[in-house]
Amino acid sequence: MTLELKNVVKRVGAETHIHETSLRLAETGFNVLLGATGAGKTTLIKLMAGLEQPTSGQILFNGEDVTGMSPQRRNVSLVHQFFINYPNMTVFENIASPLRVARVSAAEIRRRVGETADLLKLTPMLGRRPSELSGGQQQRTALARAIVKDSGLVLLDEPLANLDYKLREELRDQLPQLFADRGAVVVYATSEPSEALLLGGHTATMSKGRITQFGETPVAYRQPRNLETAEVFSDPPINAAPVAKRDGRIHLDEGVDWSATGAIAGAPDGDYTVGVRPHFVTPHGGEGAVRLKGRVLVTELSGSESVAHFDMGGRTWVAQSHGVHPYQVGAGHDFFIDTSGCLYFGADGALVAA
Repeated sequence: MTLELKNVVKRVGAETHIHETSLRLAETGFNVLLGATGAGKTTLIKLMAGLEQPTSGQILFNGEDVTGMSPQRRNVSLVHQFFINYPNMTVFENIASPLRVARVSAAEIRRRVGETADLLKLTPMLGRRPSELSGGQQQRTALARAIVKDSGLVLLDEPLANLDYKLREELRDQLPQLFADRGAVVVYATSEPSEALLLGGHTATMSKGRITQFGETPVAYRQPRNLETAEVFSDPPINAAPVAKRDGRIHLDEGVDWSATGAIAGAPDGDYTVGVRPHFVTPHGGEGAVRLKGRVLVTELSGSESVAHFDMGGRTWVAQSHGVHPYQVGAGHDFFIDTSGCLYFGADGALVAA
């Protein structure tokens, strides 16, 4: 199965919701749409599903132009972040509903619903109605309906966003297995970089209606094409600041400089922007780490990690480290940059690459 967007644009009145986009999705594994709320993920999903039509451009499925085709005629399954199930139907009937529309035989419906329910641990609930289910069970029912249809294209629009943490972790681990070897193109929209990394596959980073990069997820994360992509693919936010390269050294602030190594070493002297993900900024420095002096503004403790937002010369930076650290809000504190994790971007915002 293949899905390709060719020069797709979506405008609503004077506003452009999707700028010109050309994209051929991966045929195996997850295709993750990653971006903040309002980046255009849901609009792109609706265009792929046929729920909205592009202002211009083409959508090709298996090489066939389906741009003007209704959702009913497309072999598509869509799961939203909200639990969309038929309230007056049992779980069995909810899962079976797309098969009944397709006029599949009763015996085949029983077989396919049974297999799918077993896969999603819903067999004991088949006789219940959605109101009798927990949130996780309701969302598993919606996922089961998408799986049982055996669609060529499966669209998952932040399907775990409204679940509690434990259920999200459980279903997130299951999803790649559920859709493995089904021969479908799977698209998963999320606003969480960590979710994209866990799902793997390929990721398209989105910002303001544009896809800024598409490729294998680890590559998009480690080698963002530009600063905009790095900002999309970082949570907590990436630390960005202007720096100057002079005589083989990088100068951040007065008295804060380090040796230019890696790709930046071969770049000409001049002005750049450094990007440092928070886990490369810690309260304890190793060999070669660069000391920063900051004033702690906000702290966040998760039990296994400590996050500190601190002011450094009028800029707010974020440090993220393992363990619990006794930060004092309002107090001065030393932080350290592991410069091996620094990314450098030119005046045009593009990554300085070797």
